[in-house]
Amino acid sequence: MGISEKIDEIMLEMNRTQKNKATEYHLGLLKAKLARYRAELLEPEKKSKAGEGFDVSKAGYGRVALIGFPSVGKSTLLSKLTNTESSAASYEFTTLTAIPGVLEIDGAKVQLLDLPGIVEGASSGRGRGRQVIAVAKTADLVLMMLDVTKGPNQRRLLEIELEAVGLRLNQTRPDVILKPKTAGGITINNTVPLTKIDARSIQGVLGAYKMHNMDVMIREDITTDQFVDVVLGNRKYVPCLYCYNKIDAVSLEEVDRIAREPNTVVISCQADLNLDTLLKRIWQGIGLNRVYTKKRGERPDLGDPLIVKKDATIEQVCNSIHRSLSLKFKYALVWGKSSKFAPQPQKVGLQHVCAADDVVTICTKV
Repeated sequence: MGISEKIDEIMLEMNRTQKNKATEYHLGLLKAKLARYRAELLEPEKKSKAGEGFDVSKAGYGRVALIGFPSVGKSTLLSKLTNTESSAASYEFTTLTAIPGVLEIDGAKVQLLDLPGIVEGASSGRGRGRQVIAVAKTADLVLMMLDVTKGPNQRRLLEIELEAVGLRLNQTRPDVILKPKTAGGITINNTVPLTKIDARSIQGVLGAYKMHNMDVMIREDITTDQFVDVVLGNRKYVPCLYCYNKIDAVSLEEVDRIAREPNTVVISCQADLNLDTLLKRIWQGIGLNRVYTKKRGERPDLGDPLIVKKDATIEQVCNSIHRSLSLKFKYALVWGKSSKFAPQPQKVGLQHVCAADDVVTICTKV
């Protein structure tokens, strides 16, 4: 029996098992086995053909992966926002390779990667699902392109496919710590009441992965699925922006309703509607920040900001200028929202966390 058949068998067993307190342990074991088989199914192929177009080097300050069903407007969006030409047509499966382009957002270069249209069943290896997922896991932001004229099911189908291969959209890693030990069995400690999983289920999941001696610390109320994620340790938690295209084809009331949903932006590639807002949301989703430098006795250089990650420290700011700067660092003066004495500057060290649009003067040792 192949892996795909084993997955189908487990799914069938899970569907016909009633969900109640008495079956939690059994379902937990099934979920653990299902996750293991899916991981095996989607392991990268040892030999890949040259020139397939999926081995794309990262570039710029972040990578955005365009994911969506065929013919939702991904290639058109790439052509609109970058100087890259990606084949676009009115029929499905136009894009057969990963097409990289570069966005310019407030002085920052961001890589936008147009992936082949993902199809239902990609998590089972259909089409080019394996390659698409491998590249998507390297992204700092998933931009899920949806056709506003095709109904709500397309989003859920894509989420199911991505969840099945270990992508967790707009989630954070569960606050669980696993500490292996040489003997003593499994010890479970929790700082909050557990209402969605019990000790027997935790032991069952660990046993399914041959983890028989383990200290488990749980700091939030988690489900069995979340605990399986922690045990596997290969899940990718990535922000996702749901981008609904073709809003010029539906009513204003429908556009307003969709636009109010969390992590959502509405656009029209053909009519060039709301593309500026999309760029701002991409900037926020990647978590970028601008920091300006200032020499002593001079005005800050507002025309050439440093692009750093959100919540970057002064040490990271120094490294973005030159990696040797932090070795000569003495102190820094910071103006802006992160200064305790705003609008006056604050004298800070390397671990000070910068806020958006801070102005920084780096003082070095003689």
